[in-house]
Amino acid sequence: MAANSPQPTIVAFVPMRHSSERVIGKNYRLFAGKPLYHYVVESLLNCPQITQVCIDTDSPNIIEDAQQNFPAVKVILRPEHLRSGMTPMNDVLLNSVAQVPADYYLQTHSTNPLLKSTTISKAIDLFFKSPDYDSLFGVTRLQTRLYDAEGKAMNHDPNVLLRTQDLPPVYEENSNLYIFTKTILEERKNRIGYKPLMIEIERDEAWDIDEEVDFRIAELLYQTRQKATND
Repeated sequence: MAANSPQPTIVAFVPMRHSSERVIGKNYRLFAGKPLYHYVVESLLNCPQITQVCIDTDSPNIIEDAQQNFPAVKVILRPEHLRSGMTPMNDVLLNSVAQVPADYYLQTHSTNPLLKSTTISKAIDLFFKSPDYDSLFGVTRLQTRLYDAEGKAMNHDPNVLLRTQDLPPVYEENSNLYIFTKTILEERKNRIGYKPLMIEIERDEAWDIDEEVDFRIAELLYQTRQKATND
């Protein structure tokens, strides 16, 4: 981005369904004393590059709580036909971007409570300093011996027992962070564009709550982080 060019508008979306199958009510369940979704919303609000934070939801609990605690956040009521747990996230996002214009969109999840505002800001800065890329997504480095469903080694030679730290890294899409444009989303029906940039996020920050054990581990990690900060 040129030095004198205007600051692009960036809208951040946090999509949240009222119902969840594996961890009941996880989006508004108390996590270290506050509803889970508060943590990522607060991180987004603390990013100076973000123009507007939006919550997309069908949850009356979240709508009421957000109006009380986050008056600066725009709440988008998710339409009935997009409320099924089987609805692809990209369909939800297509509905959202149609309602809130912006130069760029950033999306994360309420289930990423450990994601820091500094990491989000770093990702935004990195993306704008990388004009050869059309989108960005967060990844977690894996250096472990992987096999496919048939037991075939995927990223190593079983006859050469390298230390795991010496294996060539592979990267897991961690669902913590995406940056994209409306054009990319509409053309590809995907948040990830034709030439995406990956940003590595440390595992203890990128923890995604998908099951009950994830909730417990993430909460412990958060409490440990807070204790270290306060000591």
